[in-house]
Amino acid sequence: MKLFRFGTSNHEHPGVVLATGQHIDVTHFGEDYDESFFATNGPDRLAHWLTAHAPTCPEVANDVRFGPCIKRPSKLICVGLNYAKHAAETGAPTPAEPILFFKATTALCGPNDDVIIPKRSEKTDWEVELAIIIGKQASYVELDDAMDYVAGYALHNDYSERAWQLERGGQWVKGKSADTFAPLGPYLVTKDEIPDPNALHLWLSVNDEPLQDSNTDDMIFNVPTLVSYISQFMTLLPGDVISTGTPAGVGLGLKPPRYLKPGDVVKLGIEGLGEQQQTAVSFQ
Repeated sequence: MKLFRFGTSNHEHPGVVLATGQHIDVTHFGEDYDESFFATNGPDRLAHWLTAHAPTCPEVANDVRFGPCIKRPSKLICVGLNYAKHAAETGAPTPAEPILFFKATTALCGPNDDVIIPKRSEKTDWEVELAIIIGKQASYVELDDAMDYVAGYALHNDYSERAWQLERGGQWVKGKSADTFAPLGPYLVTKDEIPDPNALHLWLSVNDEPLQDSNTDDMIFNVPTLVSYISQFMTLLPGDVISTGTPAGVGLGLKPPRYLKPGDVVKLGIEGLGEQQQTAVSFQ
């Protein structure tokens, strides 16, 4: 099942993509895609509800704005340097354990919203990433059980201000959390539709120039490893997001480095999860 949210910012409604490809409004189901929804087996309940109500649900227009595919989660946890070729392009050693950092949930936005280059930013960069959506509370999860805690997957662009991330002291979070730095969606695709999340093609272009083109099989730490590992340090709540890292081809790794300017158009996608497009604009 593919879930999406649509409408004006902070006033989105829940939607579902039917097997026919039709996008329908499921507002009358009475729930948004939030922690409570996932904690109470929401995807299965919604699927059951649709067997009786799908024919009477309004169709969603083609030109509608997509919002982030889940309502603001409790946590957005990111994994750094998790692709072997990306670690190499940055000159960093291959991590012995996953590198973790947080991204503020206020950075979440729709998949096709403008990306705002922050005030005084000179090094805003792009990162196509596979995001894991947690389906139930997870703490001290064994590796063999990790996939039981996954609700599904989404496309995420982990925008980064590299000077703030790497040159301002402290942790990476300051370079990761500006408004619009976390476009998520368009869809949350439930795990039954993605047989192997560790073998998905992902790509990104800037102004139609291909820059990232890789596969999740280049991840150093795969999906179940990340879910199990992170759950040893914190409780993961239903609806939490784990962004699994980016492949080679970021602006920081180009020679010379290259960063976004107003008017640049970023397009990205992951096999089975849909596509995004953002236009870079200056902070007003």
